[in-house]
Amino acid sequence: MSTAGQVIRCKAAVAWESGKPLSIEEVEVAPPQKNEVRIKILFTSLCHTDVYFWDAKGQDPLFPRILGHEAGGIVESVGEGVTDLQPGDHVLPIFTGECKECPHCLSEESNMCDLLRINTVRGGMIHDGNSRFSINGKPIYHFLGTSTFSEYTVVHVGQVAKINPDAPLDKVCVLSCGISTGFGATVNVAKPKKGQSVAIFGLGAVGLAAAEGARVSGASRIIGVDLNPSRFEEAKKFGVTEFVNPKDYNKPVQEVIAEMTGGGVDRSVECTGSIQAMISAFECVHDGWGVAVLVGVPNKDDAFKTHPINLLNERTLKGTFFGNYKPRTDIPAVVEKYMNKELDLEKLEKFITHSVPFSEINKAFEYMLRGEGLRCMIRMDA
Repeated sequence: MSTAGQVIRCKAAVAWESGKPLSIEEVEVAPPQKNEVRIKILFTSLCHTDVYFWDAKGQDPLFPRILGHEAGGIVESVGEGVTDLQPGDHVLPIFTGECKECPHCLSEESNMCDLLRINTVRGGMIHDGNSRFSINGKPIYHFLGTSTFSEYTVVHVGQVAKINPDAPLDKVCVLSCGISTGFGATVNVAKPKKGQSVAIFGLGAVGLAAAEGARVSGASRIIGVDLNPSRFEEAKKFGVTEFVNPKDYNKPVQEVIAEMTGGGVDRSVECTGSIQAMISAFECVHDGWGVAVLVGVPNKDDAFKTHPINLLNERTLKGTFFGNYKPRTDIPAVVEKYMNKELDLEKLEKFITHSVPFSEINKAFEYMLRGEGLRCMIRMDA
């Protein structure tokens, strides 16, 4: 029986207040409106960004809310004006979008869509500002336009990547955020040449994806920098060849790396959000040709401070957003490369270290808060 055009009642994990365990509730999910798609979520994983906004430190909290943004599912129905998706399509909802019409979308150099770029404070849909989720008539707010911690969700069509239906959703769903962010930061932005050295700051899932990008690019030395030495063994699987724990030295880590490499690394990728790590990542690259790429999101009051001579000496500082991938244009192609084994990401399961049924979603938060593993896969039908 078709549910198109009808309200769907389903289970969702609702964050009622900051830092408190999510509660599995029955929610009502309204039909998609103009340029919207309703998706049945099959698999979703927990990203550090979900935990950050659940914890609600350093930002304006918005509750009750359905978090989640790294997921895979199947289109259940489409709203008015949606022509390139239809029920049954396999899709990845993406936390940022591609309207295909604004100057950013029309530029080959940018993926920062004017209409649909990431918005952490918006709790409703762009079309009318209203939420598509409710409990007993009271709205439950959206998160990043995706809200994948629900059996069904409504997403703007510009935030939906249609992918090969043969792709395993329980693996490729991690390409919808962190893995593409890290991998793309290296291969699309830092662009190390074969034989060059690369430093990766932060060895969580994003940092290890950046390391994988360095390995695929043929880097000769991949130096992992992290304050947690327990991450070093896991990082070897992703091509990291050397490890530096800043706590082991009584001088700035950029000086340590410069000494290790005879003047600095050729490329660095920062994946922590720590302002000090950002400065170190920039100052540890070699003068004349070194390129540093910032991936992590800093606190709102942070300021990046370095002496201008570091730039005048021909070091390059770059930022990146979602690995410079356009969601609708590029992510389906990344999935195809995965399917065709053209990418050395064919072992995506390396990133998926835990799995829990939806009813135990709070365990995923516990794993991340303890720093255990990389990605926890949440099975919606279990």
